[in-house]
Amino acid sequence: MKYDYKLEYFEKSAEYVRSKIDYEPKIALILGSALGGLADDIEDPIEIPYGDIPNFLVSTVKSHAGKLILGELCGKKVVCMSGRFHYYEGYDFEQLVAPIRLFKLLGVETVILTNAAGGINSGYRPGDLMIINDHINLMGASPMRGPNDDRIGPRFFDMCNAYDKDLRELAKSLAGSCELRVQEGVYAYQVGPHFETPAEIRFLRTAGADACGMSTITEVLTAAHCGMRTLAISLITNMAAGMEVGGINGAEVDVVAKRSSLEFRKYLKEIIKHIDVK
Repeated sequence: MKYDYKLEYFEKSAEYVRSKIDYEPKIALILGSALGGLADDIEDPIEIPYGDIPNFLVSTVKSHAGKLILGELCGKKVVCMSGRFHYYEGYDFEQLVAPIRLFKLLGVETVILTNAAGGINSGYRPGDLMIINDHINLMGASPMRGPNDDRIGPRFFDMCNAYDKDLRELAKSLAGSCELRVQEGVYAYQVGPHFETPAEIRFLRTAGADACGMSTITEVLTAAHCGMRTLAISLITNMAAGMEVGGINGAEVDVVAKRSSLEFRKYLKEIIKHIDVK
């Protein structure tokens, strides 16, 4: 896939999506592994397969639906990605800016990200939610590598409030409405698709990570670059390697995600209901 860093490249995606709607969505959702059920709650949905959108990407993960859904949720105009893109699918980091840049051009102000993650904090257990307040990206790579288009965002940009403090406080204030335990912590990015080794998890725990996963970071970096507010929440679907006896497999992730999805959906809708939009 030929890649272009300039605004016009992403404008082709936005033009196509705008042709299907007559409003500007203000909240964007990117739903992680087995968490796509929230998309079913969107009213008057308009569904667009990723493959139909010019200059966009295609999800290859079986548990990801691979479609963009626009409509209304909790009285707010939203755009929802049911399924995301990952580095381990073969995409370059620079390509993974596509969803967030599309959202920005559509008029989105706030991005909500969900993912499935492995618990590193010994106080966590599968089925917990973790509001992400910071991250560790040991890979060091950035989707903003390469030429910068100043119309999108600055060459150098701050990450201190990448996980918006006000949105985190809102999510914490609504935790009592959720039957799942709600934690707050640091997310460590690992490229995957293999799970981490026990030694890597010991290292990450020493470094201050509370959970780890294979997504989300490129989206957060891209949103920070173009000045969008971000809230990210992990569903702890398993304890990370070496935290418990036995190995880890993807089926375990899906089982916990499906078991927790209904309550997670209720919690996300409560948050969306309370987000102020212009």
